[in-house]
Amino acid sequence: MDGSDPYISSGFPRIRQLDEAAVNRIAAGEVIERPASAVKELVENALDAGARRITCDIAGGGKTLIRVTDDGTGIAEDDLPLALSRHATSKIDGSDLLDIRSFGFRGEALASLAGVARLSIVTRSSHGEGAGIRAEGGLVHPVRPVAASRGTIVEVRDLFFATPARLKFLRTDRAETQAITDMVRRLAMAAPGVAIRLRDVTGDEARLLVDLVPEVGEDALAARLGAVLGAAFRENAVTLSAEREGLRLGGYAALPTYSRGTAVQQFILVNGRPVRDRMLLGALRAAYSDLLSRDRHPAAVLAIDCDPSLVDVNVHPAKAEVRFREPGLARGLVVSGIRHALAEAGHRASGTVAAATLGAMTPAPAEPRVYQMDRRPGGAAGSQPGFAEAAVPSARSEPVPAEDPAPSGPLGAARAQVHENYIIAQSESGLVIVDQHAAHERLVYEKLKAERDARGVWRQLLLVPDIVDLGEVDADRLLAHTETLAEAGLVVEAFGPGAVAVHETPAVLGPVDGAALVADILDEISEFGATTTVSDRVDAILSRVACHGSVRSGRQMRVEEMNALLRDMEATPHSGQCNHGRPTYVELKLADIERLFGRR
Repeated sequence: MDGSDPYISSGFPRIRQLDEAAVNRIAAGEVIERPASAVKELVENALDAGARRITCDIAGGGKTLIRVTDDGTGIAEDDLPLALSRHATSKIDGSDLLDIRSFGFRGEALASLAGVARLSIVTRSSHGEGAGIRAEGGLVHPVRPVAASRGTIVEVRDLFFATPARLKFLRTDRAETQAITDMVRRLAMAAPGVAIRLRDVTGDEARLLVDLVPEVGEDALAARLGAVLGAAFRENAVTLSAEREGLRLGGYAALPTYSRGTAVQQFILVNGRPVRDRMLLGALRAAYSDLLSRDRHPAAVLAIDCDPSLVDVNVHPAKAEVRFREPGLARGLVVSGIRHALAEAGHRASGTVAAATLGAMTPAPAEPRVYQMDRRPGGAAGSQPGFAEAAVPSARSEPVPAEDPAPSGPLGAARAQVHENYIIAQSESGLVIVDQHAAHERLVYEKLKAERDARGVWRQLLLVPDIVDLGEVDADRLLAHTETLAEAGLVVEAFGPGAVAVHETPAVLGPVDGAALVADILDEISEFGATTTVSDRVDAILSRVACHGSVRSGRQMRVEEMNALLRDMEATPHSGQCNHGRPTYVELKLADIERLFGRR
């Protein structure tokens, strides 16, 4: 080999201006990553145009066809050629890039699509006649008059035909269709008052993928979330409402017992814009840190509203990320807002727990009936059992005194203890089954946390401080969070250039490897912009203490103890789930029980 670099010209390199077509194709690689990106840009344009009804048709996973039809304001005939040039937009005038109140503002989407696909636009504004324009691979055709209704139809065919190498990186039609569906659902959450329809027109018959009617009133977002995420999410979510220094948090957070196996039901809206913000997702995770096990994920829709000057949306080519002026303030608002809402839910648990219980109790298909004349002596199905053989062992239960009070609280009054672990209580509306160990574990844990918060985290002073070499960048990043770390019981300070000294650690943790702990903290700060590593470890110790100090399975309880446990559950936040996110009780409505026995 001659050692030459194949990517550098052998001659003297000269700077040259790229032509418009090449510039648009390069920009398309940033803005239009896949068909779902194109759908996002076009639907956002329709929303910015004030559309009240949007229909999106796709074929071949969006590779063959994307057509978005809206009833918005339309585009003036004279503006059509300009609409296909880069950085041309009606959304902003460029004077203040921090006062952005629309979805689009960069003016790149249509130009990018015109450069890599076959694009056509048919539009009519309220002040003019219908007009259309076409572009193929960067070649723009003249404007022509067409018959059109008020609004705009943007049609994209053969996406990336001008850059065939990009087609190789796309996934299957089915996967791309799913990505488009997810994107449309996200945008539908941001605009509950707009009717949105998505159809797959591949083949002879159109297949309806999304069909959402406009929602109105104060509960418009709740109704739209019920339509998009399902009624189960809405029924098992608490309303978020918090405000701090110009930032307002709304939306809904699901109960911990409605957790998911993946993070598929986590959505963030900032001033109505769907985004994927790592810092806010980290705050969501932190809010549920001691309510879910590590393999479970919360479900939530966070809606943060603020003055546009407090958040920069111009930090990502596809506008998928934002940057807050005070990220710590936004993170704290999310954590405290969710925790407060979940605490107000008290002992409430997800209704899906009861549904799963009823499903497990549904009788299996009956065995074929065996008549007495068909029984054979000695056969399991043929011999007639004696009383001893027919007897079913009964669970041990605590007899209830005759003077036992009627159900008074939401969890009712204890009636029995079965298998020395489950409390059976009668409520006004049905039956409650309580896992005594799981419930008491949560009660003890919440008590320990309250005591810790009242007196602070006890710290142990290290006789010889742990000196950890980090490098100047990581040391500065860690020292920026010294106050938060001190509140959690970890005291660190600078120790020369690029090093920190660990002076105190939470006493409950016992001996601590300072270097390993600091490394974990830095990893979390790098990923989420903040850290809860120390407090999470303290909570984990308190959780283990609560587990060992709670009522054990197998212990017989008196009626008075069982009722006292029920009353404590009703008064304790988060008592609907144990420290690992599992439900502490199941409530079965009387109507559901009667249905099991065919009485309804």
